[in-house]
Amino acid sequence: MTLTQLSYIVAVDKYRHFATAAQKIYITQPTLSMQIQKLEDELGVLIFDRSKSPVVPTAMGEQIIEEAKSILSGAKHIEDMVAVQGDSLKGTFRVGIIPTIAPYLVPLFLKPFIDKHPDVELIFEEALTSEVLKGLNEDYFDVGIIATPTDQNIFEKDLFLEPFMGYVSREHELAKKDRITIDDLYQEDLWLLNEGHCFRDQTIKLCKKNNEKLNKSPIMFESGNLETLKRLVEQDFGVTLMPYLALNDIDKRCANGVIKNFKDPIPSRKIRLVYSREFLKQNLIEAFAEVIKDSIPDDLRTQEEKMVIE
Repeated sequence: MTLTQLSYIVAVDKYRHFATAAQKIYITQPTLSMQIQKLEDELGVLIFDRSKSPVVPTAMGEQIIEEAKSILSGAKHIEDMVAVQGDSLKGTFRVGIIPTIAPYLVPLFLKPFIDKHPDVELIFEEALTSEVLKGLNEDYFDVGIIATPTDQNIFEKDLFLEPFMGYVSREHELAKKDRITIDDLYQEDLWLLNEGHCFRDQTIKLCKKNNEKLNKSPIMFESGNLETLKRLVEQDFGVTLMPYLALNDIDKRCANGVIKNFKDPIPSRKIRLVYSREFLKQNLIEAFAEVIKDSIPDDLRTQEEKMVIE
């Protein structure tokens, strides 16, 4: 029995599919299947019921998987203790980050971090907030980057405030305004992200913030991707809200949509670094947060906390 084999059964339990699990942990499916079969033969029990789709653990398999998680957590704890010794930062650092932040924030700080800490192996995985928190509790992620508070036993470190921005088609009435207000949103159907995305929930909260009697649901179309919403607006279809960084790299001379700032008080969301262990990799967590703060645009360093939408 090896730690590698234990990690394989945990992966299959997580994804409930051999091919998907193999893909996620970057090995071939035959290798994954062979190692799990070898472990089952050694233990003399079936860990997974392969006749079911999706695959499920057997009753004994569930107990084995829980023990495997505990053993892997202990092994990771030992690795972490060794990694934080000395002055230099090193080791693997796995980051869970929500999809409405990842493509816009990571490119800003990735190279500066690697240049400053070349011995740290960064691994990023996009996941919804609930999945990030679950991964932290299971010691799958070292840290997470999310945009909502959590009432779980999780440590939080504020990174920056990110304003909401309006993005409207050139022919839309709001394109004529210098700045938009929350009241403008009451009259509009908005393009929104799918359920499960915190930015969707925050957008709906913002639209209803000062109007508790608002019965109309501000949903016109749903997508799992902010870039899809941008493209819809640019085809002269309606209005959407975007986080600041999603519009930060748009060339306004070439964009087919129009970016609109909010009048004061400017609504914003708070981007947080979250982690479940306060004592392990603390120096690495501090260094990670420092590079992120140093890499964001100057506008985000001076944001005032006037209307944070949680």
